[in-house]
Amino acid sequence: MEQRVNIKFCFKLGRTATETHEMLVKVDAVSKKCVFEWLKRFRDGKEDVKDEPRSGRPPTSTTPDNIERVRRMLADDRRLSLRMIAEELKISLDSVSNIIHEHLQKRKKKV
Repeated sequence: MEQRVNIKFCFKLGRTATETHEMLVKVDAVSKKCVFEWLKRFRDGKEDVKDEPRSGRPPTSTTPDNIERVRRMLADDRRLSLRMIAEELKISLDSVSNIIHEHLQKRKKKV
């Protein structure tokens, strides 16, 4: 996101894509392709630097209810495997892993 703001700034200054890329490479790694794409968007009048919403299926397994259920299951028995939790809640292993690591901020302890 920060790079997009920098690219927009250079666009407002009237810099070319090549000049913008050369400036940004000095402070942060950014691909030339990325610079050209964002400058084209700004030239086309799209001023927002945030990603546009994408189509596709919304996440359905990472709900507040499932997060709470996983939290309770782990509180009752911390030795449960991802597979056991996934089978119990009827959600994917990836969803369980995401809930545990991203939402509950739990990590495996090294013994």
